[in-house]
Amino acid sequence: MIPICLVTGFLGSGKTTFLKHIVETRPDERIVYLVNEFSPEDIDGALLHETEEEVVVIPGGSIFCTCLVTQFVGHLQRIPERFDGSDDPIVGVVIEASGIADPGVIERLLAETRLDEVYDLASIVSVVDPGSLPKLVHTLPNIRAQIEAADTVLLNKIDLFPEEVDRAEQIVREINPGVTVLRTVRCEVDLALFEGARVRGLAGEYALCADPNFVRFSVAFGGPVDLEALQAELRRISDQVYRAKGFVPTAGGLVYLDMSEAELTVEPVAQDAGWPGLVIIARGEDHDAVGAFARRHGSADA
Repeated sequence: MIPICLVTGFLGSGKTTFLKHIVETRPDERIVYLVNEFSPEDIDGALLHETEEEVVVIPGGSIFCTCLVTQFVGHLQRIPERFDGSDDPIVGVVIEASGIADPGVIERLLAETRLDEVYDLASIVSVVDPGSLPKLVHTLPNIRAQIEAADTVLLNKIDLFPEEVDRAEQIVREINPGVTVLRTVRCEVDLALFEGARVRGLAGEYALCADPNFVRFSVAFGGPVDLEALQAELRRISDQVYRAKGFVPTAGGLVYLDMSEAELTVEPVAQDAGWPGLVIIARGEDHDAVGAFARRHGSADA
């Protein structure tokens, strides 16, 4: 049996940072990473590919929604043949679900496809941003579902939100009293990812492809961008944005830009790191300013 570690967490909480930490701290373990992007472009997978080759990417929605579940199952079915060679078998599979995923259906999915004869669901880790949790947990049910399903919650970014951490942990424990809560900075923690397989009794339904809480935009850049002006524009529409991330060409080279509820960061990357553009996930009920921003940069709704 191949053990699975399922990683969940809302947009911008630090899931990909956690996966990169696993890659960096377990270089000798053969682990397959299956990365699910809500956005139509591969951003997170491209970041992992910088240091890890065994990455499978499923963009364009949630692996637990009706539009992607067949593709997700197909990848799981092919992983043993593709990666699990007898000379160097894989230790396990880490699945990064999209930020909007409700993981409650995972046990049903494995049972219905008989993949529970191939895989053990060893652990479910939910990464939580203490800055956004109190504001969003009551309006976005998927955040609650991610915490309910978790064995371990990483209360991440505690350096950025020292005053919110205690309240965030209280909310987590109200939702899932028995969960293990670990406070982290950049998800730097050592976990037993592939131990403790058990039946959890999770319940859930496959989600519909369209979620009215979210709208997606893709912004493709045809040439170098004024980075300071771009950041100023994004900050002006930040109240309507859950997440913006991508690779931005500038006069000084390509940079990775990441904006979440917590912060806006920019760091240089290799010139061929990924698709030169931004993916923006905005609030579904009020995204006029985000749409105007996207149109100014020559893009359309995703």
